[in-house]
Amino acid sequence: MKKELSYMLVTPYTLSKSRTGGVLSRLLSRIDLEFVGAQVFSPSKKMADAYADSIEKNSTEDDKKITDLLANYVRTNFVSTDDKRRRVMLLLFKGEDAAVKLSRIAGALTYKNSSIESITGETIRDTYADMVMSLENTDKVQYFEPAVFTARSKENAEINLKIFADFLKNEPAIIENMHYSDPLNIERTLVIIKPDNWKYASSKPGTIIDMFSRTGLRLIGCKIQKMSVAQGLEFYGPVKDVLVEKLGPVFGKKGKEALEEKFDIKLSDESYKKITDSFGAEYAIDQFNQIIEFMAGTKPPECPADELEKPGKVKSMVLIYEGVDAVNKIRDVLGPTDPTKAPGGTIRREFGSNIMVNTAHASDSVDNCKREMGIIRILDNNCYALMEDYLS
Repeated sequence: MKKELSYMLVTPYTLSKSRTGGVLSRLLSRIDLEFVGAQVFSPSKKMADAYADSIEKNSTEDDKKITDLLANYVRTNFVSTDDKRRRVMLLLFKGEDAAVKLSRIAGALTYKNSSIESITGETIRDTYADMVMSLENTDKVQYFEPAVFTARSKENAEINLKIFADFLKNEPAIIENMHYSDPLNIERTLVIIKPDNWKYASSKPGTIIDMFSRTGLRLIGCKIQKMSVAQGLEFYGPVKDVLVEKLGPVFGKKGKEALEEKFDIKLSDESYKKITDSFGAEYAIDQFNQIIEFMAGTKPPECPADELEKPGKVKSMVLIYEGVDAVNKIRDVLGPTDPTKAPGGTIRREFGSNIMVNTAHASDSVDNCKREMGIIRILDNNCYALMEDYLS
């Protein structure tokens, strides 16, 4: 049986209030579905109207009041204009009964369950949504924020995925033309939530995003990535020479000392240089290959030439943040490369294990961000392809 594909949309308000990490934590830790795609986009009026129409068409007499509220919310709050860029995040999940499972964790919205006493905190909407009724008229909604949108059935999901696919087909994968009070000092930076965070169902990736939200930067792009070996070699290429330069002499010395102890002999400086240039350099290159294996799932020497460009075996998530001093703000929250030297409260101190398994990567300059975005091909988001392939 073909696995279902379904979605969850994070509303502009939830994104702006930096609640995205909390939503994702709840999703990743509580459902047995595969997280396959993510994209931030800026809906047009045409797309918002089509989605709102779909919500209304799939309502029943029992829930017409709620579906009317949801449809009106989409028409009012999703639409972007040239001077008002609304951000919506699309999350795609694949697996058995995907639509029903996502609907359950999103939580229902009903007039009957709108009182504070009925809130348990169990669902995403329990935690992040609001439906405040008028004190004068308990049938009238005074304030409404649904937090997330999803489909209630496989059929409904497919109708809406078609709407999203039609829109995203020609839509850029990064939101441009955001408005800032200080546009001259705006930077972009790239973050990768590394493969060690995706080995099993965990709230960790969402918590990491939550910690990045402290920066006050805007999330303007994201994608689920399986880095190829070729991408890994290009991405981490500048690190190779640094490793050889730094680690070569260190392990050349260790090799020299081990040989001297084993054979009770004093080696010359010339021998030490040869050991450094051979064993020391090879050890450093092996460390570089381990980095590629960690990020792509295969060591370069073990990858056939015709598979270098193929998607890797492990998953990561790429995020693009934008704002004033974005590079430094993200790196301050992330912490130094070595988690043991990272200050308390930083992401690497909290979740990192060692210099390689250190939870996340962040660009160290604006220029490197541009370089890394090109290697990752951030503009080639796979959400459209996933939806098209499923629907066909």
